[in-house]
Amino acid sequence: MNLGAAATGDLSLWGLFVQASFVVKLVMLGLVAASVWVWAIIFEKTMSVRRANRQASSFEDRFWSGGSLDDLYETDGAKPGHPVAAVFGAAMGEWRRSARVKGADLSRGSVQERVDRAMAITVTREMERLERWMIFLASVGSVAPFVGLFGTVWGIMHSFSAIAAMHNTNLSVVAPGIAEALLATAIGLVAAIPAVLAYNKISLDLSRFAARLEAFGTEFGAILSRQSEERV
Repeated sequence: MNLGAAATGDLSLWGLFVQASFVVKLVMLGLVAASVWVWAIIFEKTMSVRRANRQASSFEDRFWSGGSLDDLYETDGAKPGHPVAAVFGAAMGEWRRSARVKGADLSRGSVQERVDRAMAITVTREMERLERWMIFLASVGSVAPFVGLFGTVWGIMHSFSAIAAMHNTNLSVVAPGIAEALLATAIGLVAAIPAVLAYNKISLDLSRFAARLEAFGTEFGAILSRQSEERV
């Protein structure tokens, strides 16, 4: 860090970045990259959750319309394109495989257990897919301020070293170097705050969607159980 240049140099954000030391520049660039990736994840997750809820509502409307479950399986369940259809397809597929077994008693608890297990595994798999990259939001939200603080501490250390070498404590000399260092903390907060807010909001939305999947699985399991008993 050249305090002589900083004292008379550009005090804009770009100027402060250019005048910062190499380590502080690396910290700033890393935080900016993390911030860009955070916003990309926020956008992708927000759109994914909205799309999943919209597709779930459309599928549930068809499911509860009173049509044939076999027809619905052929159109949506065999090659599911969204989580609710995947849960339906897993349960229906397991139930149909059991029905094809010669002499199988569909009312037995073992069949219902396999259906429930298939749905539970599918719910877990679909939620894992939706929750992908959420750990990155949590990590940035918790770590970014400390990374920015590291850049600030490093920058201030170099700033004071240069001040001691110049034997000049004039505010016009000190202030630019301190500003460069504090910029790293500011960038860290800019990256962390949206990450924390988005993580809390998206986590809540995902929890609600997981509950929706589980509720659908419970209702569909009850329907299959009744149909199994009616076949006896």
